[in-house]
Amino acid sequence: MLPEVTIHNAVSIDGRLTGFMPDMGLYYELAGAVGENATLCGADTILAGLEEFGDDAGSFSEDLPPGRRASLPLLVVTDSRGRVRSWEQFLRMPFWRSGVSLCAESTPPEHLDYLDGVGIEVIRAGEVRVDLRAALEELSSRFGVERVRVDSGGSLNGALLKEGLVSEVSALVSPLVVGDSQVPFFYGAFRQPVEMELLSAEELRGDHVLLRYRIT
Repeated sequence: MLPEVTIHNAVSIDGRLTGFMPDMGLYYELAGAVGENATLCGADTILAGLEEFGDDAGSFSEDLPPGRRASLPLLVVTDSRGRVRSWEQFLRMPFWRSGVSLCAESTPPEHLDYLDGVGIEVIRAGEVRVDLRAALEELSSRFGVERVRVDSGGSLNGALLKEGLVSEVSALVSPLVVGDSQVPFFYGAFRQPVEMELLSAEELRGDHVLLRYRIT
């Protein structure tokens, strides 16, 4: 059984993810309403976050009340090439209870040993690239995940949408245009347009608009 998958991103009016500074407070305030059991990120997103925060990535850690961490979502990362080696830093943050790495049969054995050494669960799905459908099904059956929030870039967004795995798209639109040299909301060629039904359009502070669409 597949979990419900919501792609939630801050975008410019021209549908770009980079080239501007979004209102992160508003973005995560809205993200909290998704109610996910798992936060799904691409390896590039995690590595970009590590580059942005550097040694400060672990400075968000705080002591949580007893039982609080167990109620937090999983941090799930697609990483078939075994590039993410910063799990300890991210899991010190008070946002996730533990981590799951989505790997492939081609993922280097030494990286699997690293994951085992730092206590990260592994789902192996696909030969060279992660089989997203199989990985999501195992997230559901093995970890009881019912709802996933995708916090990633255009490549993973596009792959999920193209494979028919997305239930909802949530776009926090910032009041600016950045141009086509920046990362798009969705990468990839689609065989045909993906039709959506508008669930809501809400005007928010600072001239932002939240658009929510259900995939039809």
